[in-house]
Parts: sequence; structure tokens; C-alpha cells
Amino acid sequence: KRIIITASGGPFLNTPAEDLKSITVESALNHPTWKMGKKITIDSSTLMNKCFEIIEARWLFNISSQMINVWIHPQSIVHSIVEFVDGSMISQMSLPDMKIPIAYALTYPERLNLDVKPVNPIDYNNLEFMEVDEKKFPSIQLAYRVLEEDGTLSSVMNAANEIAVNAFLNGKIRFDSILNTIQKVMDNHTNIENCSLEQIMDADIWSRKKTKELIYN
Repeated sequence: KRIIITASGGPFLNTPAEDLKSITVESALNHPTWKMGKKITIDSSTLMNKCFEIIEARWLFNISSQMINVWIHPQSIVHSIVEFVDGSMISQMSLPDMKIPIAYALTYPERLNLDVKPVNPIDYNNLEFMEVDEKKFPSIQLAYRVLEEDGTLSSVMNAANEIAVNAFLNGKIRFDSILNTIQKVMDNHTNIENCSLEQIMDADIWSRKKTKELIYN
């Protein structure tokens, strides 16, 4: 019936939206539950990583965007939930350790015997779930916009995000300018539906150039 993707909410889940403009690189890289590289850690703080997961889920499982939801789950124990038409749900649970998804991707459909501490539900008797505050995290709507318009817009969004995140990490733009920049680039793009690989690559190149123009000019 639907797929529910969970998001930790990153380090600024409880930070007022008006304070996001003063976020430092150091604080943005201080993720409360995951240890990841710089780029994906910033994506987690803006929830852009969930945008890509929404798009991935739509194409990997051939479902409509209306069947994909994102919930905030600060403890990062439940990583996804599948709801079936009979009203039942199953969830995938583990401690937040990137070794697990990486190993499964490399060995699918087998599973390695990893030296990872298992989840003990008794230790997590207060698992929280809440809807995404889209005023604070407007990035989620960008993903649904990409799926609605289809075409080259997804390539544009991805490329703009890479350039904007890099600019933030290098002190060229404020934290709250990351999403603003991505949205401006998307608004300036003429989307091409039923696009070829060449058109996708051209959109990527155009987006990187446009994003740099907005940031550095």
C-alpha cells in the first residue's frame, strides 16, 4: 500500500527555522546518530538525502510518488516501514551503522556475519515518529516535484545540491542558502520529459554551471 522512509531529522531537528541561517559547518557535520561522510551528513541535515531516497524508491519498486511517505524518527532504529493493503506493517530495524546497508548492497541476496551490535528493543522503549515539518524542511517537496514533472529535473536537482553543499562546506554560502540555491536552479531549468541519456548529462552540466553562477556571481 505504501513505503515509509524514516529520517533522523539530523542535528537541527529541534532548531527553530529562523536560526538555520547561522548554522556553522562544524555543527552541521555533528550528526546525532550516524557517522557518515561530509556530503551525506549535510544532506541529512537538510533532508535532501530523503529526496533522493523518495526518487529511488519510486523507480526501484515501480510505485507512484503518492505511495511514498517520509517520517521523522530521531532514534534511527527503524529504517523503513512497508504497509500492506491488509493493514499490517513490517519494519527494517538495526542500530545506525553504515556497514550494514553497504555490506548488504555488496553481497545481496546473501548477508554477511557482521560484527555489529544487534538491536535490543528493551533498550529502545521510546521510539518516536512524527511527520516532517515541511516549512522547516522544504526539501521533501522538491522530490515530489521532480517525480511529478519527471525528465531532466532530477539530474538538475542532484547536481545543484552537490555544488551547493560543497559551497557551504567551503564557507561560500550560508546553510539556509543550500536549498534556496537548489530551488532557484530548478526554477530556471526547462524540464525535458522522455529524455535521452545525453539530455540527462547535458542537464547535469548545465545545473552545475548555473549553480556556480548563482553562488559566485
